[in-house]
Amino acid sequence: MSFLRNFKLSKPFYPNSESDYKIRPIYHIGFWFIYFLFNTLRWGSYYNDFFFSLKGNLLGFPIHIILSYFTIYFLIPRFLYPRKFLRFGFFLLAAIFVMTLLKFELTFQLISHNVWREGPETSDFTLDYAIVMMLGEFYVISFTTAIQITIDWLRETKRATRLKKEQMDTELRFLRSQISPHFFFNTLNNIYALSLEKSEKTPGIILKLSDLMCYLLYDTSLKLQDLDKEITCIVNYLDLEKLRHDDKLKIRLNISGEIQGKQIPPMLLIPFVENAFKHGAKKNNGQVLIKLDFTVKNDFLYFKITNDLPQKTIYKISSETGGIGLVNVEKRLKLGYNADEYNLEYGEKENRFYVDLKLKLG
Repeated sequence: MSFLRNFKLSKPFYPNSESDYKIRPIYHIGFWFIYFLFNTLRWGSYYNDFFFSLKGNLLGFPIHIILSYFTIYFLIPRFLYPRKFLRFGFFLLAAIFVMTLLKFELTFQLISHNVWREGPETSDFTLDYAIVMMLGEFYVISFTTAIQITIDWLRETKRATRLKKEQMDTELRFLRSQISPHFFFNTLNNIYALSLEKSEKTPGIILKLSDLMCYLLYDTSLKLQDLDKEITCIVNYLDLEKLRHDDKLKIRLNISGEIQGKQIPPMLLIPFVENAFKHGAKKNNGQVLIKLDFTVKNDFLYFKITNDLPQKTIYKISSETGGIGLVNVEKRLKLGYNADEYNLEYGEKENRFYVDLKLKLG
């Protein structure tokens, strides 16, 4: 019963409906034909009279089929799935009883007055006959219903899996859309500040920004992007920041291992770089050192970035605007990777903030 409580379908399965688990009419016909042939041979061998078995099955199988489809397409969706078990049981027993009575009358009128050849010889509708025939019909209904419920369960499971995947993809797209405007906002602020100073560096920054815009507009819609393109995007961002901060900012960049042919979710690492500047260089009046290290080894990327922290500052990423980036990265990792495919650590150590990421590459 617990299975039925947790499993609901709004409507029954129809052969021509759009479905991942569709049973075409030819399969219905094939199933009943094979079942009919098997039953005819089985009872023909039992009676030692195949012609009598053929007549009996020609009469009985339409009753089997009517009861089976009546149960599958009417009783189950209207009473069983909505958990109206008493009504389901009542209507099922009533339908079987009526069809058993009809079978008795048709057998008596069309085939033989001995309607129960495999049981006690009788021409009357007895209680024993009714019980045995109803059990036989219940056996057929149970068999066909089990097939239908299995198909419904497989379809419902696949639908739920597809919906979960679509929800995950939607959330990932949403997280990427949060990253890009946040990144542009910071960069445009840089350009605005230099324009007020009428700096000669402004055209160069605009050119760098155009390269970044090209990457964001055309290369971040894919699920995975080439690692070398992602690193190029980061280098462009570093160049923008270096133009603004002059000698106050020191950047050490190290790339090791084979980065060609490796893939990574686009815009996954930029938030780490943004936060290093936002909470390091932009809040520190002295010289600031930011270190970045990209190491590719055994299909894993080992990414590490560290930055100086402002003196006498409590570093609270989650409570500041820049914390959006790291929170989003964590969500993207959880949605897009298994637990053994990544490891993310970050925190404060010796007045420096660090981020360590181990990520399986595509």
